[in-house]
Amino acid sequence: MKNLLGICKTIDWFSEKIGRLTLWLVLGSVLISAGNAIVRKAFSSSSNALLEIQWYLFAAVYLLGASYVFLRNEHVRIDALSHRWSRRTQVWIDVVGIIVFMLPLCWWVTTVSWPIVYNAYVSGEVSSNAGGLIRWPVYALMPLAFALLALQSLSELIKRIAFLRGLGPDPAESVKEKSDEERLVEELRQQALQDVNTQAHGAAR
Repeated sequence: MKNLLGICKTIDWFSEKIGRLTLWLVLGSVLISAGNAIVRKAFSSSSNALLEIQWYLFAAVYLLGASYVFLRNEHVRIDALSHRWSRRTQVWIDVVGIIVFMLPLCWWVTTVSWPIVYNAYVSGEVSSNAGGLIRWPVYALMPLAFALLALQSLSELIKRIAFLRGLGPDPAESVKEKSDEERLVEELRQQALQDVNTQAHGAAR
């Protein structure tokens, strides 16, 4: 199990890097969108290629960010019932969900979408819009994204089994980060303690 948890760390590190990359893709999409809008308004000109790049980047953010969202435990949950159950029961539900639904789904989407990517690459499929882009790169996002999600699913499965066996921390707690408000409260608390200590030292003199 220790070796498997080591593999999980590598997968988690990779998903973290992919997630950080998507932040830059969002910025790129915003800059291209703004530049295209400015050119269209100022010079009455536009580019279908730039418009399609925006769509490609949006698709990349949406698809490639899935494994990062799973890593951070920020995916959508239906908590109408699960919040009433013990943490171990919730983790067991995660384990069953990953094995029965997530991994088969990732396998199915990857195997079904890959031939579409291959055919688009071989045929040189291009957008039907004038000046549009080739299609296979955006098609390739589908099998790539679900392969990454499958890897992260395996990591989450291993971490949850380790938790159930008492060999690892709760995966949901290990990735939880403090919000901006919590960090601000912590900083104010530390500042208040420093002020109290300073006043105490001054009074002692």
